[in-house]
Amino acid sequence: MDQDGENVGMFRDRERNNNEGVPTASSYAQEEVEGYVEGIFKSYDYLNGLDMEPGFPLLRREQHRQFLLKSLMSFSKLDASQPWMVYWILHSLALLDVRLEDRMKDGVIKHLQRCYDTRGGGYGGGPLQYGHLAPTYAAINSLVLLGTPAIWSTIDKVSMTNFLFKLRVGDGSFVVHEGGESDIRAVYCAVVVAKILNIQATDLFEGSIEWIVRCQTYEGGFGGDPGQEAHGGYSFCAVAALYLLHGLHMCDLKALLRWTVNRQMKYEGGFQGRTNKLVDSCYSFWQGATVVLAQMGLMGSSTLDANAAKDWMFDEKLLQEYVLMCCQDPYGGIIDKPKVHKDPYHTCYGLSGLSVAQGSDESRIIGDAVTNKVKQVHPAFNLPVEQLSDAMAFFYGSKTS
Repeated sequence: MDQDGENVGMFRDRERNNNEGVPTASSYAQEEVEGYVEGIFKSYDYLNGLDMEPGFPLLRREQHRQFLLKSLMSFSKLDASQPWMVYWILHSLALLDVRLEDRMKDGVIKHLQRCYDTRGGGYGGGPLQYGHLAPTYAAINSLVLLGTPAIWSTIDKVSMTNFLFKLRVGDGSFVVHEGGESDIRAVYCAVVVAKILNIQATDLFEGSIEWIVRCQTYEGGFGGDPGQEAHGGYSFCAVAALYLLHGLHMCDLKALLRWTVNRQMKYEGGFQGRTNKLVDSCYSFWQGATVVLAQMGLMGSSTLDANAAKDWMFDEKLLQEYVLMCCQDPYGGIIDKPKVHKDPYHTCYGLSGLSVAQGSDESRIIGDAVTNKVKQVHPAFNLPVEQLSDAMAFFYGSKTS
């Protein structure tokens, strides 16, 4: 990896949208986004021409830190997504190498404890809400990020195991809550919780690999359940779950890679979530991590660093440019695309995508190599490798601190 950093590229020759003489609402929207992005690129082109220091674009670390800490204190309006807000914010701070004060950490832990459903198990979207797989995933990830053995030892693995079994469907899928919908997100969340906590029930995921494989579409990506359209978020959930269940060889990895790499936008550099959709910074992670996991599957690698690829099969430099140049709010936070408001969700997944783009053996960090470098994430869990390793060592019994 080049520790000196790399200058941004030239943008004039990138391929623009071609409506082939048949303008549509989609093509107008695409051309509008390209126009916004072009203005940003021209600004950087101008600065390059001034022969300034090669450190730009810079990751606005301090502005992001302030935005995230402020958001952590004021998310009550998202009543059913409180563990998610905690996870998005804590994960973003961890990627920026920001540590919480003990007082704030204690407050977050107590709030997550209030979100636990003592009647049915699992974590709800807020206090006194029913247990739900999605906020349970977010809460467990948050506890990993906050992590000490004292915190981890409070997790009731027996109750969590019973909760997961209650949501299991006979075909190998899971519902998100009792009486709720069944889709690939639920399977992924259940797999991650079980893997982190070392829940060893052998029949918990019986049939899950086969059910996930049925969600792969003719395009190569995965839908939310069998027969649905390929989607970047669902594809990530499918591929990450298959990776964790040692079932990547069961799907068509080459078709998956072909579909996923073609979701990287030729002009903007970021990813779209579906065919004929607009660029969105959150797919920097969803699609970028899918490529990484699929490549690991093709290489037969069962661990993150066993056979690290020289390069990922997407343009890592263009993805970094999109996040750093087009998606940073001047006052902190990451946006979806130019002219859209910032939020913790896009901040989390934009920074996670930046980490993925910096993660191959020969990735080059654009701009200042020190300021712009973020912590390495594990592409299947979307947690910093260091914190994840400590937590799993605790739950798997190899160390206690």
